[in-house]
Amino acid sequence: MLSSIEKMKRIVQLYEGEWITLRRDVHRYPETGWLEMRTSAIIHERLSSLGYTVLTGSRAVAPEARMGVPDEQILAAHALEAARQKGTPLDFLTDEMQHGLTGVIGILDCGPGPVVALRFDIDALPMTERSDPGHRPAREGFASEVSGVMHACGHDAHVAIGLGVARVLSELREYLHGTIRLIFQPAEEGARGARAIAARGHVDNVDYFIGSHVAPSDALDDGDVTAGTWGSLATSKLDVTITGKAAHAGGYPEKGHNALIAAASAVLALHAIPRHSGGQSRVNVGTLHAGGGRNVIPDRAFLQVEVRGENTEINEYMETQARNICHGAAAMQSCACEIVLAGQAEGQHSDQELIERIVEVTRRDLPELKLSSEQNARNWGSEDISVLMNRVQAHGGLATYMRVMTPMADAQHTVSFDIDEKVIGRGVSVFCASVLDLMRGKEK
Repeated sequence: MLSSIEKMKRIVQLYEGEWITLRRDVHRYPETGWLEMRTSAIIHERLSSLGYTVLTGSRAVAPEARMGVPDEQILAAHALEAARQKGTPLDFLTDEMQHGLTGVIGILDCGPGPVVALRFDIDALPMTERSDPGHRPAREGFASEVSGVMHACGHDAHVAIGLGVARVLSELREYLHGTIRLIFQPAEEGARGARAIAARGHVDNVDYFIGSHVAPSDALDDGDVTAGTWGSLATSKLDVTITGKAAHAGGYPEKGHNALIAAASAVLALHAIPRHSGGQSRVNVGTLHAGGGRNVIPDRAFLQVEVRGENTEINEYMETQARNICHGAAAMQSCACEIVLAGQAEGQHSDQELIERIVEVTRRDLPELKLSSEQNARNWGSEDISVLMNRVQAHGGLATYMRVMTPMADAQHTVSFDIDEKVIGRGVSVFCASVLDLMRGKEK
């Protein structure tokens, strides 16, 4: 009789091709944060067919806790487009999804036992994918069909891995004791979505929490799996609007209040913020839009600003400095300043106890996979999985953020990004073997 691990491996082998096809479908129709309507409908349909209890809309995310939500006009236009796209399961495209309440929670109740939550992010980036034959997705017919949007970070693979995990665990239910909670999180890019999941309480009673990201191999991540990461930078994303007063630049310049000059002063001062002695910090002005003509005093400027810190305290210092600078620069030109917090993540660490357990599971049950030399590697980016991890840890649970390695055609967040799709089966295997270990009952 097959053991649970042997059965798991057979299921992965059976369905791996289907998951690659799914990844390519999601890649063709990418959606940015809070617009993941088609993606959420597909996840909803698949989880329902596998017998999961499915939460969507305001049951999955707290509407008031969302950050950086597009305006209603953008939501409505995208809802129409999502409904027209090939393969959208319209019966599962709910009204709340179409109003920007995207993301899906799938729950599999396997009786008494621990609660294990797994997180998979689902959004894309506002980038235009390469369309020449030198780019494999274009050559093989699955490049983005959505203008100005592409999966350039691997979240399409995360969707496929998450639904692969859902399939495998549903077929291994007899071996599991406890509750599985699969979190398909919207709006990770820009650190906008995790708070809305956390605010619904979905991780407050979680005993074990595992997330992962596809990643390139390097000196530290020199295997197939890195069981934990630490050190994600805390970050705040600020949308800054400076409002002045228009005037004729030649006839009555003294009657105007120049929002462009205020914004320019803010940009220079932001990049001169004194660094914190307690650790790493970052600041960047990513966009600046101002003015409408050379002979008009500009009455409006808009900036997208981000700050980061090695920990939450340093990030708070950077954010306070940034806010003071923007308000001060506006005041110097007699302008008003409005600042909206459009995204935020916290510092992050993985629990060594859970890391060691995943390492042991991989060595014992997945010997075909190579563990990285560094079991707990530094993560220099920012990730709003930190919000979920910290909430789990604050309530007494254990959390880790893994990496699953794959060759990449180019770096993440580039227009040439692509992955080796074998990573999907490896990702499913690591998640499922870990869940079997954490929720294991007696072998049948």
